Amino acid sequence: MNASVSILRPAASNPATSPELNDALRTRVAAKAAAAITLLRAAVAEFGSAGELTFANSFGAEDMVLTDLILSQALPIEIFSLDTGRLPVETYTLMGKVEQHYGTTLKVFFPDATSVETLVRSHGINAFYDSVELRKACCGVRKMEPLRRALAGKKAWITGLRAAQSVTRSGLPLREVDAANGLAKLNPLSDWSEAEVWAYIRLNEVPYNALHDQFYPSIGCAPCTRAVALGEDVRAGRWWWEDPASKECGLHVKAS
Repeated sequence: MNASVSILRPAASNPATSPELNDALRTRVAAKAAAAITLLRAAVAEFGSAGELTFANSFGAEDMVLTDLILSQALPIEIFSLDTGRLPVETYTLMGKVEQHYGTTLKVFFPDATSVETLVRSHGINAFYDSVELRKACCGVRKMEPLRRALAGKKAWITGLRAAQSVTRSGLPLREVDAANGLAKLNPLSDWSEAEVWAYIRLNEVPYNALHDQFYPSIGCAPCTRAVALGEDVRAGRWWWEDPASKECGLHVKAS
């Protein structure tokens, strides 16, 4: 699938609310949701209960699908999130909605305050615009270090990655080895299309980030995320000033 032709639209013309939401799409989504649940149940059986198997929820559309699958099925899978300190206000609003909608309390990891202070004092508040190295340094402090703490003691982690999201994620398997963290990594939505993700959200009334209705298909930190234009890649709005063939934060490195 060519990700460059798959971009989100405001709710009025979203794939899930268009005439494409027909019986065939509904059937396909139901089948893929069942397959994802089967994979998640198998992961619970293999890796143990909460505390050994965890899901990284960044509150994008895909992650909200997985959040709904896990919580609606009462699966013993821990869910955690990373608060970089620079998330959009819409993301914080969604975090509150998730807690209220599902009657749960989010497990949130924050960056080390001293490390953030050192980075900002040394390079400036928005140094990530100056070079790829400084951008990765910011991601390292605000995302990678908290992620390492979140994954400590775990046997496997779950992500909402899809193969069609960008060139850096093509060929994404349902299961892989995360060598950097020494864990199994599961991608239950790897083969889902964008239309299928949004069909699931609409059909199950899953809460989602309001920025998606403003042409933000991929949402990260506020200063590093913009809306996309017609025909742009779904992740064109992430670190838009960098080469699309290599831009990732380090949380998800494609195996060679």
